Amino acid sequence: MRPPLPPFSLETAAQKVRLAEDAWNSKDPVKVAGAYTFDCSWRNRAEFIEGRAQIVSFLTRKWNKELNYKLVKELWAFNENRIAARFAYEYKDDSGQWYRAYGNENWQFNSEGLMEKRIASINEHPIAESDRKFTWDGERRPDDYPSLSEFEL
Repeated sequence: MRPPLPPFSLETAAQKVRLAEDAWNSKDPVKVAGAYTFDCSWRNRAEFIEGRAQIVSFLTRKWNKELNYKLVKELWAFNENRIAARFAYEYKDDSGQWYRAYGNENWQFNSEGLMEKRIASINEHPIAESDRKFTWDGERRPDDYPSLSEFEL
């Protein structure tokens, strides 16, 4: 079981989004993959990923090249077992160039609260280091740190 469980309310859907944000900000591929079913199906940009082992492999590659990764997610919409979230994250590459990525995710959960489907659309662009917005210390975004809406992103 991976609470909160469907059917979602506004409160539990927002909680699920924040838990996902916290897990991704840990940059621990095994921890993140634990929130998905063993046969979870992903579309991430143009890459199609099947199952936890491929999720771990994908995230390991991702965080080996996306350095100083910081992510903010926000609930967009929900129903009984689906959540739509929007997000932005910042990272730098090994040359020191900073980027901000924006995207939307559609999630579908099974009755045990594990995600069985993730569809992500993502765009990114280079930014100057002085334009960074996600600069908190540590992995977890502080509760009083601005949201995407507060940043007008």
